[in-house]
Amino acid sequence: MLIDHWPWIPLAIVLPLSAVLFAILIRRATVIILLAFMVAMVINASGLVWLVVTQGPRTYFMGGWQPPLGITLYADGLSALLILMTTIIGLAAGLYALKYFPSNTDDEDAAHRRDHFWPLWMFLLAAMSALFLSRDIFNLYITLELMGLAAVSLVALAGEPVALRASMRYLLVSMAGSLFYLSGVALVYANYGVLDLPGLRAAIDQSVVPIIAISLMTVGLMMKTAIFPFHFWLPPAHANAPTPVSAVLSGLVVKASFYLLVRLWFQGFDILITPVILQILGVMGAMAILWGAFHALKQKRVKLLIAYSTVAQLGYLFLLFPLLQPGEASALAWNGTFTFVIAHAFAKAGMFLAAGNILKAYGHDQISDLGEMTRYMPVTVFAFGMAGLSLVGLPPTGGFAAKWLMIRAAIVGGQWWYAVLIAGGGLLAAGYIIRVMSRAFRTVPDIPRPKPLSPLTEWAALGLAVVAVGLGFTAIFPLELLQVGIPDFILTLVGGVP
Repeated sequence: MLIDHWPWIPLAIVLPLSAVLFAILIRRATVIILLAFMVAMVINASGLVWLVVTQGPRTYFMGGWQPPLGITLYADGLSALLILMTTIIGLAAGLYALKYFPSNTDDEDAAHRRDHFWPLWMFLLAAMSALFLSRDIFNLYITLELMGLAAVSLVALAGEPVALRASMRYLLVSMAGSLFYLSGVALVYANYGVLDLPGLRAAIDQSVVPIIAISLMTVGLMMKTAIFPFHFWLPPAHANAPTPVSAVLSGLVVKASFYLLVRLWFQGFDILITPVILQILGVMGAMAILWGAFHALKQKRVKLLIAYSTVAQLGYLFLLFPLLQPGEASALAWNGTFTFVIAHAFAKAGMFLAAGNILKAYGHDQISDLGEMTRYMPVTVFAFGMAGLSLVGLPPTGGFAAKWLMIRAAIVGGQWWYAVLIAGGGLLAAGYIIRVMSRAFRTVPDIPRPKPLSPLTEWAALGLAVVAVGLGFTAIFPLELLQVGIPDFILTLVGGVP
């Protein structure tokens, strides 16, 4: 069939890159063209998922050249799922951006930001798709850098001094993380002469060089992921970026470097994994959950509260490492962690879009000065509340399905303290979500009436929140997809045959 031979894998990169060219060259029809491209990207990602489900993991050699000379693109269940997640959230945030960066404006600064936003936006989505499909540690570095540069530029588009300072801090940390990562890549190539992950897995041994290399690469990626204690750049960048950018940074971008960590450790350097390393990464995740949640409880701004919430939620991802115990616990941890990745992405993106609506309507996002939101913006409040339910982990949301799997992994693996931490983190999340929601129902005397909002911006936020909740009913689909191409290291722990 033609559909079996359709180039789903390269099109995941070619489509957004083509959109970048159109956004630069054809200014007058940019919005219509980009919307068509974003819809096409979602369709292509759906086709990629279908291809992986029906035919298993697929490999595509660019230009027909195989490693070590050529560039290899690889799609399994995990990468296909993340690309589908990226395109859907990118489309929703892009629709929001249509009103956030209006095309019919006479303001030169606003027009400047709009003209630069769309090429950078599509370039970011292209870099993320390339990253999820790459299988070469140097190509992964290239895509990581392209993604970081686009993200930093998008943060700076806000134009305000605080946003420019935040973007500069983001840039410096990103460059430092890249230097660590590239140093590790150089050590590997100098000693083994291979860069693709399968070849690397077969070549390395338990000597000092690969240990130093993976240590450098891990530190660099943790800086980009903003895991505690490397989180200091994230709150100001996410809180002060343009709203659609905040949604994608928190929902997608910080997950990319975690994805690389998983690929490196479980498909390249798994021979070096020890229980001590797994527990160290788990402790960092635990500290992030507590540190981020406590700081979120103290914030006075909605967007800053959500940004610190991201610091906390990223900690759950790193619990994957210590929860990987022999037997059923490993399967539960793998499934729970990446279900959490998907649920958190939709919930946090929807929450940031809702926070942007609050900022637009009131002219500020000071929590203490908000009131009567249910009266004037019920859709936004409902979106914020539904996304909050998923972050807390209440049934029947996707967040609940993810945390339930992770708690079961902790109990089955004999690590009950992580189960307590996951449940306690949910309670802390409930605390800072209630802080905002309580203002929605409160009558505040003499408060100025909020400005009316575009229905598109409200429904974009609600749509993402609905997906986060609906994932709790349809979690079986991503769980089945995650089994396609599962790393041999995980299979071995579960008791299967790699």
